[in-house]
Amino acid sequence: MISRASARAFILEPGLGTDGKLKTARKGVGRFRVLIHGEAAHSGLDPTSGASAIQELANVVHQLHGLTDLERGITVNVGVVQGGTRVNFKAAEAEAEVDVRVASMDDGEAVTRAIRGLTPRTPGTSLEVSGGIQAPPLERTPRNRRLWEAALAAGNRLGIELEEGTSGGASDGNTTSQYAATLDGLGSLGDGAHALHKHVFVKALPSRQLY
Repeated sequence: MISRASARAFILEPGLGTDGKLKTARKGVGRFRVLIHGEAAHSGLDPTSGASAIQELANVVHQLHGLTDLERGITVNVGVVQGGTRVNFKAAEAEAEVDVRVASMDDGEAVTRAIRGLTPRTPGTSLEVSGGIQAPPLERTPRNRRLWEAALAAGNRLGIELEEGTSGGASDGNTTSQYAATLDGLGSLGDGAHALHKHVFVKALPSRQLY
């Protein structure tokens, strides 16, 4: 990996916001899948039999969202749920896909333990958890702070007032920062990431070249 042999990494992702702050911190990203097994039964003919995986899924979603801690920069979001085959069946299987964002690796490990420690509350159901933290956070380590301070000094010499910020998304910088001093957000200015109106500010391109 190139970053292992490099002293510094400059990431040409877009600047943060319309004013183009450099990204000196990024949240780490995790992806998890929770698969719940129940026991199918006819909900009208035999309502006391079986075990609904969807009922347990509701419990799990509530527990997962309860792991969010905005003050610590932790967010847990169940973005996709699936389960069941017919409206009059107790579901034999259900699943949730989970997005996790953390500001530190310590929090990533804590959230991972909490998710892997989920236990079913609905009698007759069981669950399996897969996945984990896929991108470690880009943190403001001493090594990264030294690079930021060097960039500030260079900006002052060029008459550019640099600002820094934190992004909730991941980039190559999350990986390079594990091995080399990393400064992110040196690319173009724009707006509308992942939207149909995504665009760059053409007039800002010459000034961003100075970065």
